[in-house]
Amino acid sequence: MKVVIALFALVAVAVAGPVSPDAAAQVLRSDVDNIGVGQYQYGYETSNGIAAQEQGQLVNAGSENEAIAVRGSFQYTGPDNQQYVVNYVADENGFQPQGAHLPVAPQ
Repeated sequence: MKVVIALFALVAVAVAGPVSPDAAAQVLRSDVDNIGVGQYQYGYETSNGIAAQEQGQLVNAGSENEAIAVRGSFQYTGPDNQQYVVNYVADENGFQPQGAHLPVAPQ
């Protein structure tokens, strides 16, 4: 019986494992603004260094080429404790990220 109890205790400790500090992160700021028909923007920031912002608008409304044009950025702290920032545009030309840590396509 003691062996069974010890085995259950060992399994419980193994399953619990270490808790990520990100699990305790709190939202410091959260903004959502529906500007109007065809436009929006949002932003947020958490206590563990994650942040994002984005704004978008409908372009060429009512035409065959109607699309949403978006600009934004996000940042986070990587496993190496470096802060990574990605700025991006997403439009009829696709998703176009830029960041110091991202590879650049040859010309």
